[in-house]
Amino acid sequence: MINTVDTRSVARHVEDTEHQAMPHRLYTLIFPMDNARSRVLLGMKKRGFGCNKYNGFGGKVEAGETIDEGAIRELNEESGLLATKIDKQGLLLFYFEDNPVAMEVHVYLASEYTSDVVETDEMRPEWFGIHKLPFAQMWADDERWWPHVLRGEKFVGRFWFKADQVTITREELSRVESLSF
Repeated sequence: MINTVDTRSVARHVEDTEHQAMPHRLYTLIFPMDNARSRVLLGMKKRGFGCNKYNGFGGKVEAGETIDEGAIRELNEESGLLATKIDKQGLLLFYFEDNPVAMEVHVYLASEYTSDVVETDEMRPEWFGIHKLPFAQMWADDERWWPHVLRGEKFVGRFWFKADQVTITREELSRVESLSF
């Protein structure tokens, strides 16, 4: 849903006036954690936006669902896992040159889940040690905010990318006490 007044959006609480006026599309990004083995499940994106990059699991929040529900649904669709305990860890806002729509991404950790991990037509899941993520094969911003995840901190980040979707031209990243707006 592209809409500047989507009631589920929280971007207005962290953006300046110029960026609040942009249309936003809501997304989720969820990372299943295996805390006993200090590892996280990433997926190699096989098609579409972010193809050939490792990432968490996620996508667009659909009309009629909450952002939490969208995160749980996307994880299940892309990995076979059904999250039973999730925690919102961060909020990321992305602005791309030549694209008038901002991406508002709600970042979650899943500490409990059921089912088995399966490869899907969109993602090839793979476990990585939490200190050994393949940042060279991930989005450029991931390495900047992942330390907040490791420290158990909530965070808000804003990243401006060139049209190449690789080069970061500006960034703002901060720890926050709460993601309840």
